[in-house]
Amino acid sequence: WPVEGVVGENGAFYFQYQHSFRKMIRHFFNDEDQRLHDRERLKIIEDQVLLKVPGAALSADQAYRETDLAIDFCEDIPPLSVEAVENIVEIFESHGAKAKVSSIHVNGWFGDYDKLSMTRLFTRERWGLDLDEHREEFLFCGDSLNDEPMFAWFPYACGVANVHDFKDAMTSLPKFVTSGRGGEGFCQLADRLLELRAD
Repeated sequence: WPVEGVVGENGAFYFQYQHSFRKMIRHFFNDEDQRLHDRERLKIIEDQVLLKVPGAALSADQAYRETDLAIDFCEDIPPLSVEAVENIVEIFESHGAKAKVSSIHVNGWFGDYDKLSMTRLFTRERWGLDLDEHREEFLFCGDSLNDEPMFAWFPYACGVANVHDFKDAMTSLPKFVTSGRGGEGFCQLADRLLELRAD
């Protein structure tokens, strides 16, 4: 894909690959010392969750994560109950961590950031663009609670059908919702954009 950049792990960083220099630009919200300290704190939470919530597991991609702890509750394991997911969130929060439920994981981290704050920084530093002045030129697509800051802020915000799973817990819903879930819903959105462009 012609991807311009990636905002990852709930806004902990942005990455941008510069093709002309064959170099990956990596910008983190927290410095390396703070990230190391936070990983140690997240390991304590990990041990507690796996001990106290039967059936919970680390996400399959945890080894590749930079700043957060992702607890799987239905991707590669039998689905956990709503109560078990709430228990995982409570364990994160009892340690002073932030926690957000996605469509497959509970993600927890330390830091005062979210996807929107890092997206603003990315567009300013990499594109020289003030996102606040241009937000009507963007369309955001998300699937769960951790996308709520983006749903609330972008006038053109779309959710795939997974957002229906979280509607009772959300105060800011997307303006549009596809009928398909996950990647299928994203493809529906992409197809619609291509149709509009053709018109």
